[in-house]
Amino acid sequence: MARTGAGGGSRAGTATGGGGRVKAARRPEVRLPPLEPYGGGGLEPDGDHDGLEFGGSDLSGQDGGGARFMDCALSACVLDGTRLHRARLLDSVLTGIRGVGTDLAEATLRDVELVDARLGGTQAHGAVLERVLIRGGKIDFLNLRQARLRDVVFQGCVLIEPDFAGARLERVEFVDCALKAADFTAATLRDVDLRGATELGIAGGLDRLSGAVINTGQLLDLAPVLAAELGIRVED
Repeated sequence: MARTGAGGGSRAGTATGGGGRVKAARRPEVRLPPLEPYGGGGLEPDGDHDGLEFGGSDLSGQDGGGARFMDCALSACVLDGTRLHRARLLDSVLTGIRGVGTDLAEATLRDVELVDARLGGTQAHGAVLERVLIRGGKIDFLNLRQARLRDVVFQGCVLIEPDFAGARLERVEFVDCALKAADFTAATLRDVDLRGATELGIAGGLDRLSGAVINTGQLLDLAPVLAAELGIRVED
């Protein structure tokens, strides 16, 4: 595993090694309308939730597979084992949610803000994330295998062993974010800005970083591992 400590924030527009420029991620602009309180009753597969506020709801173990959440706010909700397979979260804000084993496989998140989440073992393989801001909080063992991320910003959060294997990342930024033991095996990166990562740990897929930009300090820290990856022997 390669690990670096890095400084500085995201600086979109700086030239990359290939002579191009890093395109900045477009952030979501969520403006929620007046919301109605969620009346309870539990989630249902393929349910439709529009303009609702889920405040402190315990949704543990419930099945909302294929459901749609439009213009919703989820605050301090518990999502232990909640099934949201192929759910659609659109123009919504999730604040202070927590859960273990939440199933977001093949879900769609578009124009979503996820703030101060505490999640573990979240399954989001095959998911589509577009214009998503993940700010603050801590997420352990996030499974984003084969996912598609476009215009996604990870800001001020801690990611423990995130799995991006086979994923496609385009215009993704890591700002003041600790990235520990990340796996980029077989991933495709384009305009991915890692310069703002306060910690950059890579457990796999160093050969897939050609579409990413890092800072000088990170390059120096990664040099021994990159040399080993390329089969370069370094001797004094």
